[in-house]
Amino acid sequence: MKFFADTADVKDITELNDLGLLDGVTTNPSLIARSGRNFKDVIAEICSIVEGPVSAEVVSLDYEGMMREARGLRQIASNVTVKVPLTLDGLKACKALASDGCMVNVTLCFSAIQALLAAKAGATFISPFIGRLDDIHLDGTDLIAEIRQIYDNYAFDTEILAASVRTALHVKQVALIGADVATCPPAVIKSLVKHPLTDKGIEQFLADWKNTGQTL
Repeated sequence: MKFFADTADVKDITELNDLGLLDGVTTNPSLIARSGRNFKDVIAEICSIVEGPVSAEVVSLDYEGMMREARGLRQIASNVTVKVPLTLDGLKACKALASDGCMVNVTLCFSAIQALLAAKAGATFISPFIGRLDDIHLDGTDLIAEIRQIYDNYAFDTEILAASVRTALHVKQVALIGADVATCPPAVIKSLVKHPLTDKGIEQFLADWKNTGQTL
């Protein structure tokens, strides 16, 4: 499974990329706004750090506006993935962009039938938001399983990008189900390495080594 960082924080992206754990980045208007910087400048810098796909979202809701903004986003870097909402105009834009060789991330997916439409429109990625479903007392991972089955039934190439991933448990669950990508805040990605028995084992090994009086 691929790991994308869901952030516009260049420092965090650089750290994860240097660790060799990063396959791509997802951003949205809210994340960019928190950076306090120019939108295109942030996307350009991220694209220069990460070789994989970098999702940059349009803000228009009509087809013409989406296509106009997509043209500008595509000029930033070759690894920009244009992110569009799961609406009729968004699907129309997805079809047009995908037909022109552009990577497209269809976002804000909350049902399997929406995901089917995105795949038919040629989406590179579909982004089901599992955490937000959990917020309304539904199991977001059930949605991942349904999409996986539909995509496998018809051999769609669209990758399932599990979004709104908030915990290590979420990551494990979507990996077991067969999500292609998990996009997570940097803190969640870094937390995956943690286990109390690993920490305890390291502590014991170091104590035993110290008692030998040896050095390497």
